[in-house]
Amino acid sequence: MTADRPAARVVLVDDQPLVRAALRMVITDAPDVEVVGEAATGGEAVRLAGDLRPDVVVMDIRMPGMDGIEATRLIAAGSAPSRVIVLTTFDDDDHVYAALRAGAAGFLVKDMALDDILAAIRVVAAGDALIAPGVTRRLISEFAARPAPAPAPRPIAGITGREREVLTLVGRGRSNAEIAADLGISVATVKAYVSRLLAKLDARDRVHLVIIAYETGLAPAP
Repeated sequence: MTADRPAARVVLVDDQPLVRAALRMVITDAPDVEVVGEAATGGEAVRLAGDLRPDVVVMDIRMPGMDGIEATRLIAAGSAPSRVIVLTTFDDDDHVYAALRAGAAGFLVKDMALDDILAAIRVVAAGDALIAPGVTRRLISEFAARPAPAPAPRPIAGITGREREVLTLVGRGRSNAEIAADLGISVATVKAYVSRLLAKLDARDRVHLVIIAYETGLAPAP
């Protein structure tokens, strides 16, 4: 953030006070991020997001009453939606995919270093999506392993063969650098392809591209 750009305003949502306290502690020391509200339930989160209009809501999933998925859906559908980061324990939480479908801009796991969570908040506040390549691969594997049949590949109108290749690799959790190496092109070219895919597919962000790749059968479990 610069002097003429206000600090990113954040609401913390978790039913565990210690989790909120730890996040608040690391954010308090950052000059470019500030906590403007806290909530212990999804319902409180939706109310605060509407009243305070923060840049980012850091959202737990498992909470009493309204859970984080429904709260994320309501916040994302608002007239001036905040960007939601889901913060969860991925290994025992099978609702992450639903949260991304609900409109989350990304997700983090609770065993990440606090400084990494702070860096992720900055990324999402700046308008980008955050989805770690390794976690993306685990997410896809988790859903592909379920009894429900994987989605059958179907054509996606309006994209080129190369764009389809890039979308496939994005869906498999590959970073821009990894995609560049796989396809023998520059990172800048990969970024250009990703930008075109976002526009052509009317996708919110990279997370949404991952969902599209999975749902169209381009990104089965590796």
